[in-house]
Amino acid sequence: MSTKQRLVLSIIDFLNQSIQDGTVKQDDQESLEVAIQCIGEAFGVDPSNDTQKEQLSVKPATLTSIFDVFLKTRDKLNAPATASSSSPPVSQPQVASETDKAAAEKLKATGNSQMSGKQYDEAIESYTKAIALDPTNAVYYSNRAAAYSSKSDHANAILDAEKAIEVDPAFVRAYHRLGHAHYCSNDFKAAADAFQRGLDLDPSNANLKTGLQSAKSRIPQEPEDTADDIDTTSPAGTRAGAGAGAGAGAGAGAGLGGMADMLRNMGMGGGSGGGGGMPDIASMMNNPAVMQMAQQMMANGGLDGLMSNPAVQNMMNRVQSGGGMPSMAELMSDPSLRNLASQFGGPGAAGGQ
Repeated sequence: MSTKQRLVLSIIDFLNQSIQDGTVKQDDQESLEVAIQCIGEAFGVDPSNDTQKEQLSVKPATLTSIFDVFLKTRDKLNAPATASSSSPPVSQPQVASETDKAAAEKLKATGNSQMSGKQYDEAIESYTKAIALDPTNAVYYSNRAAAYSSKSDHANAILDAEKAIEVDPAFVRAYHRLGHAHYCSNDFKAAADAFQRGLDLDPSNANLKTGLQSAKSRIPQEPEDTADDIDTTSPAGTRAGAGAGAGAGAGAGAGLGGMADMLRNMGMGGGSGGGGGMPDIASMMNNPAVMQMAQQMMANGGLDGLMSNPAVQNMMNRVQSGGGMPSMAELMSDPSLRNLASQFGGPGAAGGQ
């Protein structure tokens, strides 16, 4: 229902804007206001409810801008299909004359200056004029995409970035423009794809690398478990089948192995006892009680949380960069590390000193 409610809110916003800007004649405004109220009540949308409006709003996009993008995309997709088979081939854009190219470059420079002054609408107009003079220059489309993104019109920015790539598939900056526009539209998969395509052309591009990393970090992770894996007749939804315990143990072992690797990298692995009173990793891996505890930690996400703990990561970086092991007092000052030590029988355990 939320998708329909978003559409309804966009329609209501469009109708209210039509009343405010005078699109609708004075005599018709009262009837339109009644219609707006009826539409909102029918779909459970209250435009005066700020919380609901924030949840359903599609801003900075508007119903008009979304519809414009749809029309442009449809015309672009349908143009080859509607052409008659007997029609002559569509001619490619003619190469601009040197005079037109020079004029287009001046317009581009003007647009760049306007961008610096945050005059985005004026910059868009300048780039549009440059495109009219020289439609084969990918830079003009890319720059106009940047101007659209700067005013949060990411739908048109996507169209211009794609056009720039169509004109010059080797123009790397256009892939960054495209990825940025998709990212700002919350389409992180499309953003990652655009950044990756750019990196395929320029593997050392730092901006594309950063964009790809950011986009990938925002892509929702698919859940690994499915409903078929769960035995609904067993207590607490345990896994069905005799292999359940083995599977859980393997998962815990993998997680504990990661912790063991971390400790070994820090210089605390193997031997009859870890340095500074830390537990022996080999004994831990072979201890059934420790493995059972690891299974519980894996089940409730505790181990993942510990591995992502900033204090743990900082400690690892410090050791690996030659900074030396932190003192036991530093380790015990972090609640999560102190709790881990208590569970493994370390210095933080009950009764320990």
